[in-house]
Amino acid sequence: MTLLITVFAAVITSILWYNSKVDRKLGVLALMYWGASLMWLVDAVVEYIELGAEFFEQAPKDMINDAYLGLSVVALGLVIWFVILLVKDPEGKVKAMLAK
Repeated sequence: MTLLITVFAAVITSILWYNSKVDRKLGVLALMYWGASLMWLVDAVVEYIELGAEFFEQAPKDMINDAYLGLSVVALGLVIWFVILLVKDPEGKVKAMLAK
């Protein structure tokens, strides 16, 4: 579930970044999600090597825990991206607000 959630987030963010005409630093967010997706892919491959066919027989409780973990990774990525956006301030809105 973590892999699936982060891949969806990475694909959606990449599409938004590619179609965006405004610089919102979406490339950074997309790279964070692709990095997380790669991490979960390696984790899934290693776990499949260790467990074999049992890898696909997860309990519902484990799937819910994985979903929560995937959603928390996406949320943490959004928080980090938002902080980067505030610090970089590509449109100068924060600087203008602080100047008042």
